[in-house]
Amino acid sequence: MRILLQFPEGLKQEALRHAKKLEAEGNEVIISASPTFGACDLAIDEAKKVGAEKLVHFGHAEFHHVDFNVEYVPYLIDASLDMLPESLKALDAFRRICLMTTIQHVHQLDSIKKFYEESGKEIVLNRPNGFAKANGQILGCDDGNVMLLDRNVDAFVYFGGGIFHPLGALLQTTKPFFIVDPFRNAVENIDSMRDRYRKRSRGKVLASLKARNFGILVSTKNGQYNMNLAGILKKRIEGAGLTAAILVSNTLDFDSINNMLEFDAFVNTACPRIAIDDTERLRKPLLSANELMEVLKLVEESESKESGNRALGIRKP
Repeated sequence: MRILLQFPEGLKQEALRHAKKLEAEGNEVIISASPTFGACDLAIDEAKKVGAEKLVHFGHAEFHHVDFNVEYVPYLIDASLDMLPESLKALDAFRRICLMTTIQHVHQLDSIKKFYEESGKEIVLNRPNGFAKANGQILGCDDGNVMLLDRNVDAFVYFGGGIFHPLGALLQTTKPFFIVDPFRNAVENIDSMRDRYRKRSRGKVLASLKARNFGILVSTKNGQYNMNLAGILKKRIEGAGLTAAILVSNTLDFDSINNMLEFDAFVNTACPRIAIDDTERLRKPLLSANELMEVLKLVEESESKESGNRALGIRKP
């Protein structure tokens, strides 16, 4: 069988070992050298181009169904639980806690949950309602039902490394949010980041109020393609008397997008994290769909107020 292997950046160093193992089993193996951002970014076009019968995608669980033979090989990590006793100091004031992690540590959730429950905590696992598959699992683009849990828990705890995955959940909640990082041996409250990102979002909205030309970004990646949403947003923008165009690409090249000088602002319909994490890579505001709706609402309210003032003969000073 001809097989194409696909690895995220953190696992590319293991590509040759896996390729040789599959070749020893009688397969013809090709390795994708392209970057991948997750199971939303499968190298299906590459697999078809090289005549592969199967794509083996490492590091992630299934994101959504695709019409191709894909084998998912999640990368499980047995992280140290030594920081759990230390975390109790930070969590002392909180009884009911929502616990979450990534697919790499989902198999450890039972042990983590048991520790906290034996320490007097009531533990709730967020439930998947989108692309995540397991209770307690979050993705960078899928926070499960954490927004609904916000009113029913005292705090949130993410077990794992880095800020990428818990940031999305943080922005959907209001309760104290902690990271228990077994790789840095650290327990950290990240509530301050919530205010920082919300202020950044408000700044983008205000900076877009004078925008007249909007570029709507569409990615052709298998799990990010959303032309329907782009079409709806285009109609909403044009319905407000403004101009919009749909811009399509597989991997969004921000240097190239910056060369599109006619646009005053851009709207993201691809991975939702792009409008959160990549805003500083564009010289013009990069809005989420919700932020665009806020812009259009404020523009409409401003125009309605000006129209009312004109009808009353009131002029701006």
